[in-house]
Amino acid sequence: MDENRRQDYLKLIDSLLSCPDGEETQTLQANPELVDAELVQVMLSVAEQMAAEGDGNASWLRKYAVEIAHSLGMVAATPEEYLQFLMQVLETIDESGGNQQVVYPLLKANLDKLDDGLTQILQVWATKTLAKVETQQAPSIAYILGSLGNRMQEFPLGNKASNLETAIACYQNALEVRTREAMPVNWAMTQNNLAIAYSDRILGDKANNIEEAIACYQNALEVRTREAMPVNWAMTQNNLANAYSERILGDKANNIEEAIACFHNALQVRTREAMPVDWAMTQNNLANAYSDRILGDKANNIEDAIACFHNALQVYTREAFPIDWARIQHNLANVYRDRIREDKANNIENAIACYHNALEVRTRAALPINWANTQDNLGLAYSNRILGDKAQNIEEAIALYHNALEIRTREALPLEWATTQHNLASAYSNRIFGDKAHNLENAIACCQNALEVLTRETFPRNWARIQYNLGNSLRERFKLLGKGEDIQQAIASYKLAIQVFQETDNQELLANCSY
Repeated sequence: MDENRRQDYLKLIDSLLSCPDGEETQTLQANPELVDAELVQVMLSVAEQMAAEGDGNASWLRKYAVEIAHSLGMVAATPEEYLQFLMQVLETIDESGGNQQVVYPLLKANLDKLDDGLTQILQVWATKTLAKVETQQAPSIAYILGSLGNRMQEFPLGNKASNLETAIACYQNALEVRTREAMPVNWAMTQNNLAIAYSDRILGDKANNIEEAIACYQNALEVRTREAMPVNWAMTQNNLANAYSERILGDKANNIEEAIACFHNALQVRTREAMPVDWAMTQNNLANAYSDRILGDKANNIEDAIACFHNALQVYTREAFPIDWARIQHNLANVYRDRIREDKANNIENAIACYHNALEVRTRAALPINWANTQDNLGLAYSNRILGDKAQNIEEAIALYHNALEIRTREALPLEWATTQHNLASAYSNRIFGDKAHNLENAIACCQNALEVLTRETFPRNWARIQYNLGNSLRERFKLLGKGEDIQQAIASYKLAIQVFQETDNQELLANCSY
């Protein structure tokens, strides 16, 4: 969202809050260009902030946002219909104890109401109800809200983003009752569940969502200690580690160190003997953290990652956990491909074998996006293969990249499409079979495709590397065909790449460009 437009939304919201009762419609009519879905989202965000500050106008602003959403066709029912449905769901949870087999059919029959309208009606209802309910009844309402949050967070149908917003609203309202002082165990449990919802949240700022998740996990660990609640402590340590692994703010290297420390904490309780599946899950997570580790010796980190992946595969077998097994095979292949120790040729062969293992489960029909991801990475392995016939290896790589592009289209997966286009460009530039000029033509076209998405503004390092490779292909075509414009364009590409390589201190590629 453009910052100027956001400021316009905020000014309009301020006008709505300050105008006399009954003049809200006129205020909106005076600003028709601002009445849209983004206005509704900003209104809800402002209402959330107001509620956190104890501003009594928060409830009105939420309700009015729902009314605008309804007028724009963003929600499927009237406020009265949402409220009736909410009461039915809450009653069902109360009577069934939150049983999925009872609650989910009701949610499935009302998918049209699982949207922002439900979230806002729930927020208004919970705020009003908890403000006036008898003290002894509040824990029961908090229990029902917490159960609804769990069901919405796990519900596989409907709009995932809206379901998570409803879950977050449930947990936040439950915490009005489940305080640390009054109900410490339930408070910690709800903090953990709220953290999971924030980790998975689709709406809102990703970096802020992860910060919220980390804060909630740390809250939970104030009560979920190793001594008092070892299993829950280990689970929350594992979850907190995942949040640190995904963290955007803070120092990347330190975040990974925090993640590794938390995973090791979890493994103190999650042993193979006592909790084999949880042990394997954390081993897999720890392997990913070692794969991404910045501090420490790179070769040692890769060896640690390989060992952890192999540990995980002792439990995550193809027979028992086929999808997890395939994912770990794919990740293990990535690590073998980057391995520093042992024989390079054998490492690549191991990577190829693991990718092929993964593709036994990751088929195009069953898991198209994962299939395309593994096809692309297998293409990289064949591009770098030492054993076998060099020309045939490159042909394999080209075929695999084309496979990946059947799913990785620019429309559906633009970043992945651009990445595979760049990989394909490198394969065409190194191709032995086929007409040399035609291969270079394909390489240049693929680089230009990749640059449509991987721009200097958004992905400067990738952009510079593509410019560098584009320069190489243009220079090779100049050598082959002698077209003056090719060498001029090559020089221009190198100069563009140099600008970023100087900024990022990439001395190797900077030297190549200068040469």
